[in-house]
Amino acid sequence: MKILLFVLTAIVTTWTANAQALDKTYTNADLAISAGSGGFSTALSYTKMYGFGKSHRFKVGIGGRITSCFGTNASARTAPASLTSGSESFGALAANDIAANIDTLTIKTAQTNAINATITLQYAVSKKLELGFGIDAIGYTFGGKQTGTLSANAASKRKFTDNTLVSDVTPTAFNALLVSDSDLGSLNSELYARYWISDKIGIRAGLSFQFVEYTSDKKVKVNNEENNRWRAKILQPMIAISFKL
Repeated sequence: MKILLFVLTAIVTTWTANAQALDKTYTNADLAISAGSGGFSTALSYTKMYGFGKSHRFKVGIGGRITSCFGTNASARTAPASLTSGSESFGALAANDIAANIDTLTIKTAQTNAINATITLQYAVSKKLELGFGIDAIGYTFGGKQTGTLSANAASKRKFTDNTLVSDVTPTAFNALLVSDSDLGSLNSELYARYWISDKIGIRAGLSFQFVEYTSDKKVKVNNEENNRWRAKILQPMIAISFKL
């Protein structure tokens, strides 16, 4: 009984000490790499974290991130939520895809560079270990012009002519977080765990989920709507190194 009481006291004491030792605010720079089949991306970010509550375990971060995405034979699908699900905003989040409306754009060599403002939510399990989620909110994407090949959905009766089969494509310039398929442009989000191996250096690992969007110079008519926006959805493992500034 005394041993159990001693162990419980030690755990509570350690927890309290960790809580008291947490920084109310801190700033970190971070370099992440994610990779999967057919491509990879790098992300350089700068974030200011603000603690809440007496322990400062819960933090909200505001910052910026530059994400560069590289891929070969990248496959992007019809982007607008009005076509993919027939719903906008939160309605698109819960709605099922309308398969017959979704066509495909294949890009032999894709490369985009997205500069976005970011929002991060984070919880400190201890002084060393943090769990968090960060997402791009708004920004701008640039990259070179590429050639894409359009393919009609087999479930539809659409047929692309020689004039629409091949199209020049460029990264969609404006990025905005608007919920699910209502989003615009290229956005990166990360779910992660970070361990601080020293007071200044941390290792972060988790998953990166990216929307990479292109705009074609030729439009495809779907029902009564013309579409020239195409989105690749990319889920990849991610690892990063963080530096407290």
